Amino acid sequence: MPEQRVIPIVDAHQHFWDLQANYLPWLRDEPLIPFRYGDYTAIRRNYLPEDLRRDSASFDLVGSVYVEAEWDPTDPLGETRWVHALASREGLPTAMVAQAWLDREDVAELLAAQAGFPLVRGIRHKPKAAPRPADLRRGTAGSMSDPKWREGYALLARHGLSFDLQVVWWHFEEAAELAADFPETQIIVNHTGLPADRSEDGLAQWRRMLATLARQPNVALKISGLGRRDAPWTVEANGPVVRDAISIFGVERCMFASNFPVDSLVGSYSDIFNGFLAITASMPHEHRLKLFCENAKRFYRIEAAAASSAISA
Repeated sequence: MPEQRVIPIVDAHQHFWDLQANYLPWLRDEPLIPFRYGDYTAIRRNYLPEDLRRDSASFDLVGSVYVEAEWDPTDPLGETRWVHALASREGLPTAMVAQAWLDREDVAELLAAQAGFPLVRGIRHKPKAAPRPADLRRGTAGSMSDPKWREGYALLARHGLSFDLQVVWWHFEEAAELAADFPETQIIVNHTGLPADRSEDGLAQWRRMLATLARQPNVALKISGLGRRDAPWTVEANGPVVRDAISIFGVERCMFASNFPVDSLVGSYSDIFNGFLAITASMPHEHRLKLFCENAKRFYRIEAAAASSAISA
């Protein structure tokens, strides 16, 4: 049996969208926004479960985690309803990270409503971030150290919701403080902490800050989003980053994800998951099973029955 079929995959971070039916400003509006991969015109098209199944056809995809996709911010519940209708028809996704703006006045009501949907496991609200380390300012409105933002964050535990954190690595001291102050809330870091600077010094700083955050036991890491502008996804480029991330966080707290269709800008689904297979080829099977499948099921509380039926719908 081909190796791709031996290890089941729960894709821990992916998106769907129907741009004719729904309003996602960054994908529908002109001009394009500044984006870390550059021109993203190629993904301004519908992407639905049938597309993910086609892209992942070489692999044993048994489930996926839909992460909020910058849907119309005036209608966060509209996205959740649409995803649930999609999952009911198509069997994917098997879990959802929903949208909520933690510093808005209606956050308490919105979190209660989001938590009432059966697929919702967590929330993502990208905190305000500095464009470079020298620009870090504590207490910036919308940041993880903003008291108003933290008031909203404090409500997650009431509903048993985890938090998907997408922020660049130079904010990880701030993130570690957040994790320590709210130990009952599980944080799942998106996209490996965005190590875009692959210089020796850049990677050394990323490793140091990743280690700072890894000291908090309620933080896990999604290894994804490793593309670079104008460069293909390769094992040679990303292997050292993946191995360092696993070494720092440990096998028990890491999980692999495609970030599709966004990362189709830098590689095919096969490029990415065959890359993960190659990078982990020397690991014991039980470790790989955790990275590709079991950890995502555990952190996103995906029932075995739901995962096993996801691809047959």
